[in-house]
Amino acid sequence: MSWYSLLQPDHIYTFLLLFVRLSTLFVFLPFFSHMSVSPSIKAAFAFYLTLVLYPIVQTTPEPASVGLFFAALFSEIVMGLIAGVVLNIVFGIFAYAGEQIAFVMGFSLASVIDPQSQIQSPLVSQFLTMMALLILLAFDGHHMMLIWMVKALKGAPLGGLVLDPKMFDYVMGAMGNLFMLGFSVAFPIVALSLLSDIIFGMLMKTMPQFNLLVVGFPIKIALSLMVWMAVLGSMMLLFKREFVDAVGVLMKWIGG
Repeated sequence: MSWYSLLQPDHIYTFLLLFVRLSTLFVFLPFFSHMSVSPSIKAAFAFYLTLVLYPIVQTTPEPASVGLFFAALFSEIVMGLIAGVVLNIVFGIFAYAGEQIAFVMGFSLASVIDPQSQIQSPLVSQFLTMMALLILLAFDGHHMMLIWMVKALKGAPLGGLVLDPKMFDYVMGAMGNLFMLGFSVAFPIVALSLLSDIIFGMLMKTMPQFNLLVVGFPIKIALSLMVWMAVLGSMMLLFKREFVDAVGVLMKWIGG
């Protein structure tokens, strides 16, 4: 294939659609979309992958009108948005669990600006999401996302994405399960906090001189930390399972 043939409208259009798809995925997918990564690095990586994957992409004919061109671009953006929502819901589970844990431990006021979402969140939530991100790298979750990008080139041709109603049903169900799973992750610490509150209440009835603020809260925090460290490994195993299941749903979406 000569360089001149690559400058034909069909090849330019195909290259542009591929670059838009990869760029959109890097904007929405977890890890790749992290704010600590410079936008110039994301753009350069997207352009590099476009050059690498272009030889295996089937050439897409040039659209007959400008409206079809923008419709194809919009379909690529929607694809990246849906994939990002599906995978980021898994991280949302642990962000919500962190908020529940921080509330029962009395750490709700210990909030800082999350550099990723640009909103205030408890330190516990940020710790859990950062741990989840490290576990993602440990079991090669970023490689799984790259493999999905490659398989999507065959299962979902450029500019020809078909929106499956089942995918929207899954997203709505996953949003509902986010709160249930988030509470399940935080349940051991929430249950211990409730039990300690009952015990402290009984102590205050039998010993009115018992100072809950001075003695009770440090004990409650120490017990919560011990239980949290004991179940942290199980939390990360749950994250791995949910993330792999989410990638599996995306694979089925593109017929992979």
